[in-house]
Amino acid sequence: MTTSPSPAPTPSETPTPSESPAPSESLLSAVGLRVTFPGRHGAAVEARAVDGVDLDIRPGEIVALVGESGCGKTTLARTLLGLVRPTSGRVTFGGRPLDYASRALKAYRKRVQLVLQDPSGSLNPRHTVYDAVAEGLRIHGYTGDERAAVAQALSRAGLRPPERFFLRYPHELSGGQRQRVVIAGALVLEPELIVADEPVASLDASVRGEILALLLRLRTELGLSALVVTHDLGLAWNIADRVAVMYLGRIVETGDVEQVLTAPRHPYTQALLSVLPEAGGDPVVLTGEPPDPSRIPSGCRFHVRCQILASGKAAEEGVADACRTRDLPVLAGSGGAQVACHWAAGRAGVTRAG
Repeated sequence: MTTSPSPAPTPSETPTPSESPAPSESLLSAVGLRVTFPGRHGAAVEARAVDGVDLDIRPGEIVALVGESGCGKTTLARTLLGLVRPTSGRVTFGGRPLDYASRALKAYRKRVQLVLQDPSGSLNPRHTVYDAVAEGLRIHGYTGDERAAVAQALSRAGLRPPERFFLRYPHELSGGQRQRVVIAGALVLEPELIVADEPVASLDASVRGEILALLLRLRTELGLSALVVTHDLGLAWNIADRVAVMYLGRIVETGDVEQVLTAPRHPYTQALLSVLPEAGGDPVVLTGEPPDPSRIPSGCRFHVRCQILASGKAAEEGVADACRTRDLPVLAGSGGAQVACHWAAGRAGVTRAG
């Protein structure tokens, strides 16, 4: 699989992800993160939604967290935001561990903002655009010029002239305009990082490129970092500097976006990419049951659905037994290309993981 996803249409002046700075110190970091939930109907077995994750996001970097529904990526994002307290492990921001006291969390959420998938659901239909954007300022006791701050945020989000939108209601806006209002509501607090959960999933294809271009422009102009949670590898290709592929609570492949998406090493990443129209060839049809966080299999957590194991290729390499019985370590949070796969481990250019 060497064909890359084709980019969505974006303005010619839009900066590319490769132009981002790459400082070495992390802005946001997760180390050994685990989140478990009680089993259904009082069952003794807990659901391991996040089952050991290390992840770093550097200043000015956009990281895409990719995986199918139910893999744990939204729970991981909510944990990084402080909305879910981890069962074990830690989250640090700016080198300091996240403090879960209410006052500390309030200060933290001013610096790290969430952009939700559905702008219609995240905007109060009874609030004007002005009130929707000003809400964060009021919650955090902003004492400056509120009108100027709201106008600046709307302008940065591409709604110009901003005053034209002040008294409008969400139902009077297009889907793209509503998403820009949501983004303005995050920008008004001048955060250092945004967590965008499927930021263009509910938008028409013609609007998606505009929103992606906006996020890239904000990174360039404001030095904004972002974690973009998505199931769409095409979106990751267009916006991210680095990609982390998640499966059943754990990151199974990570690295620079071009390296991972043009030469995927993990069979799961290969399967995700195979269904893109640009991939060519036959899509990989995964067998077995979908992921269940309360029933983590022994060995490689993907082995029960793995096309490499099913085809006999893993046996040819002498790793079939290891795939079924030997667990793989947690990948490091940043650095070069890494893969948690017995079959792929040891191949050129990949950090060995197991």
